[in-house]
Amino acid sequence: MRALLFPRPALSSSDLVELRDVTFAYDTRPILSGIRMRFPRGKVVAIMGGSGCGKTTVLRLIGGQLRATAGSVIVDGVALEGLPGDRLYALRRRMGMLFQFGALFTDLSVFENVAFPMREHLDLPESAIRDLVLLKLEAVGLRGSAALMPSQLSGGMARRVALARAIALDPQLMMYDEPFTGLDPISLGVIAQLIRRLNDALGATSIVVTHDVGASLGIVDHVYITAAGRIVAEGTPAEIRASGDPLVRQFIHGEVDGPVGFHQPAPPLAAQFGFGGRA
Repeated sequence: MRALLFPRPALSSSDLVELRDVTFAYDTRPILSGIRMRFPRGKVVAIMGGSGCGKTTVLRLIGGQLRATAGSVIVDGVALEGLPGDRLYALRRRMGMLFQFGALFTDLSVFENVAFPMREHLDLPESAIRDLVLLKLEAVGLRGSAALMPSQLSGGMARRVALARAIALDPQLMMYDEPFTGLDPISLGVIAQLIRRLNDALGATSIVVTHDVGASLGIVDHVYITAAGRIVAEGTPAEIRASGDPLVRQFIHGEVDGPVGFHQPAPPLAAQFGFGGRA
């Protein structure tokens, strides 16, 4: 009997992904410090925060592109630290990723973009691939655009094609890196609802990295807010909206004044320009 490639967690485990006391640094520059996160099966979870606070780094750690400096990243019961490359590659087949600007192959048609992961990972006849591609495009409302090239798509359409490609292999885990960036309000609403509907239809777990408060709080089950490499708040959307924490309120409401200042730390202006001590 062939052994399982991955040890399976007990069926009672409710979390597909867990970060346990994860620290990460580029050389000596700290990015994450003692992060603890849990991503339950079947749920949509947002990681929110300002630019440069380590949100995308969390996705790269979960995908195995980066290895934690300390702590443990666990995906479906498998600890990623020290995992051999072939097992990591196989684990990634159960993940889907929507990049910030879609990252479509510009020389391939819409159909071929969605077919690419199927041809890469599955041994299927072309007739089966054709049917599966059209089903994925139908799920995002773009079956009629199969023959178009990426240059013929609007920004919202390109993002939907990228989403169809991301779900091509029916992943257990979907990761979204700033999926709402650069979209008009209608396209943004479409993408937000697709994230929720596709997660529920696939029975997947979704992690949405974003700084778009309005779009994300309307579709997610749980929110982590990060700042300076740490989790500063977490809870349901309702709990986050009701938070009295000054940093959370500043972020959620887009307030100019608050714990996050406008100016970065710097020497006194007069001293930096050599005016100190002059009459």
